[in-house]
Amino acid sequence: MRHQVTQRLRVTFGIHGPLIYLSVLDLGRLWIRLLRRARVPVAYTQGFSPHPRLQFAAALPVGYSSECELVDIFLAQELTPAEFLQMTRPQAPLGLTIQHVENVPLKAKSPQANMQKAHYRVLLQSPLSPKEIEAKVQALLSRQSIIRQRRKKGRKVDYDLRPLIYEIRYVKYQGNLHQLHMVLRCGPKGSGRPEEILSALEIPVDYYTICRTRLIWDLEENAQ
Repeated sequence: MRHQVTQRLRVTFGIHGPLIYLSVLDLGRLWIRLLRRARVPVAYTQGFSPHPRLQFAAALPVGYSSECELVDIFLAQELTPAEFLQMTRPQAPLGLTIQHVENVPLKAKSPQANMQKAHYRVLLQSPLSPKEIEAKVQALLSRQSIIRQRRKKGRKVDYDLRPLIYEIRYVKYQGNLHQLHMVLRCGPKGSGRPEEILSALEIPVDYYTICRTRLIWDLEENAQ
């Protein structure tokens, strides 16, 4: 199967509910099935084993929800963003919300290659007071380095978490949950993960949820 690409659409979508437990590969398969059911004229790669041309901006870790995921979909026949939404939204499974669609140039750089930062909303249940958590946040941010370990290729390696942190801010306490806002590096030069921040804060946590709320790549950053 060989299709000439005529259009590139950038889709912003959310992930919630049971879909947060999908792997990156499973999420790709979900989109392929959705587009097939919706009869979207997706372009295919060339070669012995052609596959639909999709390009995701940043892998969403298993267990995270999101309000801001991006996928570029390359089409063999042109559709308006409104037509794409009309075709795909009825086919979206529970937990996947297709929020926005826009045209982008065929040769535009991929957000994945230019990804810089990600914003996160972290809700956590802890016996500590808001002032105690704020004090721990400030103590962490005041450190010059935060040496931790990750498992890589079957062995543990040291890394510095501090350069991966742009911002951590205590937002509010509501019900029995504390809310933190985090802005962390996300991209080819390394990524910070909110659960690593919680561990480094040394906060006793009974329960937490993580939602990615915004992705920032260099073209967007330069425009601001």
